[in-house]
Amino acid sequence: MSKTSNSTAGFFARTMRSSDIDFVVQNEAAAYDHPWTKRIFVDCLRAGYQCWVLANKQQIVAHGVMSVAIGECHLLTLCVPPGFQRHGYGRKLFKLLLDRAYKQGAEVCFLEVRRSNEGAIALYRSMGFVQIGERKNYYPNAGSREDALIMSRDLPTP
Repeated sequence: MSKTSNSTAGFFARTMRSSDIDFVVQNEAAAYDHPWTKRIFVDCLRAGYQCWVLANKQQIVAHGVMSVAIGECHLLTLCVPPGFQRHGYGRKLFKLLLDRAYKQGAEVCFLEVRRSNEGAIALYRSMGFVQIGERKNYYPNAGSREDALIMSRDLPTP
């Protein structure tokens, strides 16, 4: 599961399955100091959230979870493990999530991102998201807390 690619070709988006969760949790642990747990993903699937992966037959290179309700959506997590970052996988999956949310009636999308996550912030800005606020001490961070930027954009995706 360590082969990298410079293209999203050969990878397809599909709904997350219960059988994917162990791989998804491994990707979270590789990407984040404070990853989501298996239980969180199980709960998201049970709640009917939009839970998707970008995969081929051998590996999952991205996963995302989005809640959609009452005209808005909220990106809960978008993860690409380190060996696969900056190849377009996160963008491809996020576009799919936004499109599905729009088709379910969402008119605006919200997300939080760590202030220090420059790669994710650049991705979101390139997709039309703007900062609309800040949550102080939102994320755990090596014995302290880190602020989150709140970002949003109107749907549909251009």
